[in-house]
Parts: sequence; structure tokens; C-alpha cells
Amino acid sequence: MNKSILSDRVLKMKASATLEMTSRSRELKEKGVDVIALSIGEPDFNTPNHIKEAGKKAIDDNITHYPPVPGFNELRRAIADKLKRDNGLEFNSSQVVVSNGAKQSIANVLMCILNDDDEVIVPAPYWVSYPSMVKMAEGKSVVLETNIESDFKVTPEQINSAISPKTKAFLFSSPSNPTGSVYTANELEAIAEVFRAHPEIVIISDEIYEYNIFSGNHNSIASFPFIKDQVVVVNGVSKGFAMTGWRIGYIAAPQVIADACSKLQGQYTSGAGTISQMAALEAIRTPPGASQEIKDMVNAFHKRRDLLVSLMNEIPGVKTNVPNGAFYLFPDMSYYFGKSNGDIRINNSTDLCLYLLDKAHVALVPGEAFGSPDCLRISYAASSSQIAEAVNRIRPVLAELN
Repeated sequence: MNKSILSDRVLKMKASATLEMTSRSRELKEKGVDVIALSIGEPDFNTPNHIKEAGKKAIDDNITHYPPVPGFNELRRAIADKLKRDNGLEFNSSQVVVSNGAKQSIANVLMCILNDDDEVIVPAPYWVSYPSMVKMAEGKSVVLETNIESDFKVTPEQINSAISPKTKAFLFSSPSNPTGSVYTANELEAIAEVFRAHPEIVIISDEIYEYNIFSGNHNSIASFPFIKDQVVVVNGVSKGFAMTGWRIGYIAAPQVIADACSKLQGQYTSGAGTISQMAALEAIRTPPGASQEIKDMVNAFHKRRDLLVSLMNEIPGVKTNVPNGAFYLFPDMSYYFGKSNGDIRINNSTDLCLYLLDKAHVALVPGEAFGSPDCLRISYAASSSQIAEAVNRIRPVLAELN
């Protein structure tokens, strides 16, 4: 049997570049190569003990039967309480839908609101899966380019000029994957003002890195009352609580969208795992400042960011911003495009990432995957010693390019 049996949908779909680079580095490691993998977006910390204990208790209490499709009512109420406590947002628990990770949460929303050729405005750099999700839902991505000089933030003017009669949604993240950029309250309000005149457009706000901020506070675009009824807030426990493997994400949305997502989810995954939901309940009930483990994790990311920025800035031709959140650096590496080392020529960031994996044994992710081909993504969800060693490997092999 050959690929002709497969649907056009899957044949046209790109593989996740972050997972692909992680797979490549894993293959090299299995061959005995000492690879430093700075390609995956996963905290290198373990889930806090009190959350793990809640998961264990769920097993002992036999919370192992089918859950309601949109999540346990207790968890949905806790999420609504958390949104009020941390973000000043008013949502009823009926407006909350719990899914198998924030990735499914976003896909659910897009599948529920998009028809053929509907447009979704997506600022670049974007998370790798956004355009593929839009395409899967039969929509089209309208990509807005940014650059390192603007801290990779889109302007209200860019958004306004991109709006057309086909525009159905605006999809963005803050703090951002892959750049770590964080929109301020004033910047979000200016964007919100654009959509005030377009109440038919859905704003999908991916806030999964909410707790991973180094200075100031997280702000949600849903906090502006005049557009709140247009906003779908996407979040989860993976990044903030080091719970990537528990697979719990959620949306808080206008009731009609929440009901649609529950209806859709009921037909292809049903509810998220019961044990994971009980662990997430413990996590979400914990105020962000009340867990020393979480504070220690964010402080560690802050120190690693400073270390990585300072080390990369020592390499000729590298341009960096200073990200205020998440755990990624997205340096502009275009200085090295067009350079060669023997038979190896670097034409783009994909070539550069493969070169660094082969020569320096450091796994990174090319910027093409995020819609910004001049850059590459470095995850600093690794120890300071690994980060320092990775840059020590990268520096000399870049110097060999001329």
C-alpha cells in the first residue's frame, strides 16, 4: 500500500518542525552522539509534588471512569475562579472546555468557527502548528510579518490593513512561542481597539506561558470589556506547572463557541483523562505566588535567559532581543546565510540548524517553521551548564563559515 491511500488533508500537512528536530536529535543520541537538545518546548523540571500527589489520590479514589466531555464541573469551576483571581476575567464554568492539551483546545476552536476559505490573521513568528491547524479547518492564514527590531510584535496598523470581508479570526500568543515577547497592557488595548469595529471577528488568545514572565504582569486581551465577548482565552497547565505529559489544556470562550467545542470534542476524543484532570485541579487552585517550586522554576528560566542572551551576543553577526517570557530565544542568524564550509552552503535557517546539529551536535529549530526564516529558536529549558556548553560548541563551527 502506498501514499495514494492517504487523504489530501494529511498529505498537504507539514510535520511539526519542533518534534522533527527533537526526533533527529534523539536518533543521534541513540547512536552514541552527545547531542544537546535545545529544540523542545518543555520545562526540564518535574511536576511539583503536591500536584503529583493529587494524581495519585485520584487513582486511589477510583476516579478512573469516563468524565464529562467538557471536563469535570469541579475543574471547570476552578478554572473560572482562576481566571477571576489571576486575570480579573469573568467567565461562567459553562464557558470553560477542558481538552487534551492546549493544542487540541486551539484546534477545536478553529474547527468550530472556520468554513472553506475563511481567513485567520496570524502574526509571525507564530507557533509552528497554527497555520496547519487553520488549513486543517479549511481556512487560510493571513500572515503578518514582524522582525527583531519591533520585538517581534505586530502593530494595530498591520492588523487593520489585513482585515477583509473573509476575516474570521485573529490568532496570537503572549508570552510568545517562539520569541518570548510579551505584549504590554497598552499594546493589547491598541489591538483591541482595532477589533472593536469588527465584532464578528474572533480573537484567539493563546496564554499558555502566562506564568513564565520575568518582569511585570501578564495581561490578557480579554480584560478589555468592549471586546471580551469576542475573545477565546486558551491556556493549560503544561508550561506553568511543568505538566506537559499530563495533557490538560482549556478554553474560556463565548458560550456559543464553548458549546460547539464540547459538541465537537464529544465526537472524537471525549473528555480528557480523569487522573490528569484531578492533578490539574490541584495545580489551578494554587495561586501563582503560593508555590515555591513554580517560583524557583521561573527564576531559573530568568537566569538562563540572561546567560543565553549574553553568550549569543558574543558571537559575531548574531542579533538578539531580550525576551520577557516563555523560555525561548529567537536570534536573527541571517548574517551566516550565503556562507560556506567546504561543500556545505548555508542558504537559510534550516540549513544552519542541520549544520549545527551535524557539526556542533546541538539541536535547534529553524525559523522557517515559525514563519520567520531569518531566525532560529533556542529553548533554554535546559541547565545553565548545558546552555553554556551548547554555545561553546556553536561558536567555533559558525566561525568556520566564510
